[in-house]
Amino acid sequence: MAHPISAFQAAYISIEVLIALVSVPGNILVIWAVKMNQALRDATFCFIVSLAVADVAVGALVIPLAIIINIGPQTEFYTCLMVACPVLILTESSILALLAIAVDRYLRVKIPVRYKSVVTPRRAAVAIACCWIVSFLVGLTPMFGWNNLHKMQRTQELNGSHTEFVITCQFETVISMEYMVYFNFFVWVLPPLLLMLLIYLEVFNLIRKQLNKKVSSSSNDPQKYYGKELKIAKSLALVLFLFALSWLPLHVLNCITLFCPSCQTPHILTYIAIFLTHGNSAMNPIVYAFRIKKFRTAFLQIWNQYFCCKTNKNATSTTTAETGN
Repeated sequence: MAHPISAFQAAYISIEVLIALVSVPGNILVIWAVKMNQALRDATFCFIVSLAVADVAVGALVIPLAIIINIGPQTEFYTCLMVACPVLILTESSILALLAIAVDRYLRVKIPVRYKSVVTPRRAAVAIACCWIVSFLVGLTPMFGWNNLHKMQRTQELNGSHTEFVITCQFETVISMEYMVYFNFFVWVLPPLLLMLLIYLEVFNLIRKQLNKKVSSSSNDPQKYYGKELKIAKSLALVLFLFALSWLPLHVLNCITLFCPSCQTPHILTYIAIFLTHGNSAMNPIVYAFRIKKFRTAFLQIWNQYFCCKTNKNATSTTTAETGN
């Protein structure tokens, strides 16, 4: 039977719900903007949609599951594991979407003339599909056996317990910390982040060289073309920076847990790290709105067309009907 929810847990749940209420509508707005605005139909924005889908799922799926785990219900081992795995899938999907965005921006400034023939919609769709397939494989690895089941069974046998194998569902109870550090962090999080850092440094270097040289490009005005690329690259690099800032603290805490078992990490630090990871899903739409003009225009268009003016249209219709009577 689950313990009563404490005041601390109630505060935790309230903050998580608030993050979800910002994340889900914000990222749906991003997807909606790309769908309705022809200017947002290139490969970069397709990858941004993939990132937004992952962020919607964080708010709609991961946060409710995190609340369930925080309450700590009594479940079977694999039921708890299924609850814990979605966040691993969506984290990896976000990282790979960010990597695809970085590679795309690099190609735009490295081969501007050939870019459209190299990065076709079909290839972008294949890249997005591959990102999601890899994300599922990485995130579901604990379901394939790299988990704490045998460790918990040994503990139960040592305690001489022969009751049905039911556990208090917690993330650390079912997910192996070796998997989280050696496989998830050291293979699938840290190397892509470092690679993206190098790519963006090269992107900025190439753009500044082109702006200085004023070489010819597919645009009639090279200065304008590369100036626009610089602005978008800065905005997307900010998205990457916020992602790293949000996720690295939790991975550092995982490393401390694995390499220093005797070290006591304050619970408040763990909760702050969790809030940062979930809160990151709500940050990107805000960055797009303030930093990318095409998104800002599309957001305002959606607001004026579907929300702001709807009341005015209804009022006008009512007035017209009354006048007719």
